[in-house]
Amino acid sequence: MTTHILVLCTHNSARSVLAEAMLQHWAARLGRDVKAHSAGSAPGGRINPLALESLHGAGIDTRGCRSKSWDEFSAAGAPPLSIVITVCDQAAAEPCPVFFGGAAGQPLKVHWGYPDPSNAEGGDAGRRRAFELTRQALGYRMLQLLTLPLETMDRAALHTALVEIGRS
Repeated sequence: MTTHILVLCTHNSARSVLAEAMLQHWAARLGRDVKAHSAGSAPGGRINPLALESLHGAGIDTRGCRSKSWDEFSAAGAPPLSIVITVCDQAAAEPCPVFFGGAAGQPLKVHWGYPDPSNAEGGDAGRRRAFELTRQALGYRMLQLLTLPLETMDRAALHTALVEIGRS
């Protein structure tokens, strides 16, 4: 059974898109039955070009990536979410809608905060570096997530492991 993971950020234009693309990439490379999604509480309607540049530079496919509302994942017909990860402080503090999981009910929710690379100092070069470092850090956490036996872990153990990954 496919494990659906939703990554949330406020505008769904940078960090959540980087995480979605990195998780999707590594899941495919590792042969894991995991489907990544991303969304925002107040989507900006476009993906930051520097996020796309960082992903393309790493050879990551971005087809299908788009800025979208988290409402899509609480509507009828939405995929059954297993895990919801917030990656920016604003989204972590916002009240989340109800997301429906599979047989286990509500998905596990964890916060893995990152500063917004769009606000990095140093002009375009500084922002490019911040996007690349954020992409690498998210990719590392997604690899850690994919090493977990998602299909067989109980909820408490999985939640503990996800929290620990967030501390790494």
